Amino acid sequence: MYAALANLTLGVHFAFVTFVVLMVPCIYLGRWLGWAWVRVLWLRICHLLGILVVAAQAWAGVICPLTTLEMWLRRQGGERAYSGSFIEHWMRELLYWDFPGWVFVVMYTVFALLVLGTWWLVPPVRQR
Repeated sequence: MYAALANLTLGVHFAFVTFVVLMVPCIYLGRWLGWAWVRVLWLRICHLLGILVVAAQAWAGVICPLTTLEMWLRRQGGERAYSGSFIEHWMRELLYWDFPGWVFVVMYTVFALLVLGTWWLVPPVRQR
């Protein structure tokens, strides 16, 4: 049961990261192609809040709660923190990089500024 919950947590974490990262190119591409959904206010607020939380955690030196939860679940299930299937392995390889902490603070801050820039270059609109 714990292993399944850990895998679910990893999947949610992967989906969150994918959403935050891929929304930026989608916003710019959507502006060019006329996709109305990239200007939906609630979606853009979720996107902005997502990266702001990540950047704030990095500045505060806080480990992502999804990472903490996943590792706790794995330990509760008697697993080592980074064992698992092929898919799990590659999802972890994409999510967990081995850099000094300050690199993540800079990366997340720059990315948050990029996301803020999308609000100016491709402003969201309030739906009627």
